[in-house]
Amino acid sequence: MTIAANDATAALEQRISELKSEHRSLDMMIVALTATPVHDQLQLKRLKKRKLQLKDQISILEGDLTPDIPA
Repeated sequence: MTIAANDATAALEQRISELKSEHRSLDMMIVALTATPVHDQLQLKRLKKRKLQLKDQISILEGDLTPDIPA
């Protein structure tokens, strides 16, 4: 791999790490919100939607890290 490829891989791994951290934070927020007897359903829906978007982004970026294997 070239230096540019190594830098790109490192940047992707850093971005994935950031997204996973945000995903964990959202998960904790969702758990805390649902633990209250009365919670804002709209806020909960938004948090879950954002969490799902992050999961999709993480999957895409992790796929970019995996080299294509010829069939």
